[in-house]
Amino acid sequence: MSSVDALDELALASYLEANVEGFKGPLSATKFAGGQSNPTFKIDAESGSYVLRRQPPGKLLKSAHAVDREYRVMQALRDSDVPVPRVFHLCEDRNVVGSMFYIMEFKDGNIYGSPTLSDIDSNESRSAMYDEMNRVLAAMHSVDVDAVGLSDYGRPGNYFERQVGRWSKQYRASELDVIPEMDSLIAWLEDNLPKDDGKVSLVHGDYRLDNIVFSHDNSEVITVLDWELSTLGHPYADLAHQCTEMRLPVSDDEENMSGLLGVDRAVLGIPSEEEYVAKYCERVGIDKIENWSFYLAFSFFRLGAIAQGIAKRAADGNASNKKTGSVAKMVQPLAKYAMQLVS
Repeated sequence: MSSVDALDELALASYLEANVEGFKGPLSATKFAGGQSNPTFKIDAESGSYVLRRQPPGKLLKSAHAVDREYRVMQALRDSDVPVPRVFHLCEDRNVVGSMFYIMEFKDGNIYGSPTLSDIDSNESRSAMYDEMNRVLAAMHSVDVDAVGLSDYGRPGNYFERQVGRWSKQYRASELDVIPEMDSLIAWLEDNLPKDDGKVSLVHGDYRLDNIVFSHDNSEVITVLDWELSTLGHPYADLAHQCTEMRLPVSDDEENMSGLLGVDRAVLGIPSEEEYVAKYCERVGIDKIENWSFYLAFSFFRLGAIAQGIAKRAADGNASNKKTGSVAKMVQPLAKYAMQLVS
């Protein structure tokens, strides 16, 4: 196995016994299948089951794979209305496993990959699960960031101006081929930035179905995972990101995001985008969202930039998932979807 896939179990057990209260080895580490960014392992030890999430080894883009930020935000949310795993320890010593990592609680529940929720056997359950995702998103955006110690978790100013600048730089740093649609989209976003409306909340950055763990009976969300992209920002970015998932084609390829394009949602008990957004607005106490097409276009752009980064890591040989080469094919279609929205 490569250094991405393997851990020195003896060295890790010794380290965790010395640094995590109650931890007792020996341990076995099994890498979770899938995932595109930070390699994640289930740790089974004499003292119980845990999850280890690490940065990938090798040279990384600046500010990428910020597992220390993940650790901080989940620690801050431990007593909030946002369900997160307990975190036990952050290791910044890269000599232990080859990169920074943290240890958190293993939450045993259900994770679903397809937005159609085809594994669920009733429309009532599917509808309730979407409503529960909506509730948790609204709760996240309602967190008092000062009270939980996250007032300095993001920079002030126009969130979308910063994000377009950041992801444009990330995209250029990982660009393998010229994609005209992405060039056009970057130019459009820069020319159509909305004025700063003063809305600031905790944003997850990748709030979607497969980063959510449901209870075994699917009645509630028991944890939200993958906080790597979290920051203080504009709440509509999270909402639009989840809605872009609804606008993508259905895909059986586990390496590509699957969506709900062309699916008769009413037949499945799944809300339309309009219904989902309206329920969110009701929960956060607003009437409607202006300039919705910009937020969607930005979300498609950011997905494209993330996909390009994954493709670059695959080309460099340090991707978490070895089947990520096909992800590069997603970038042009994502940019095309966005331009169709705003043309």
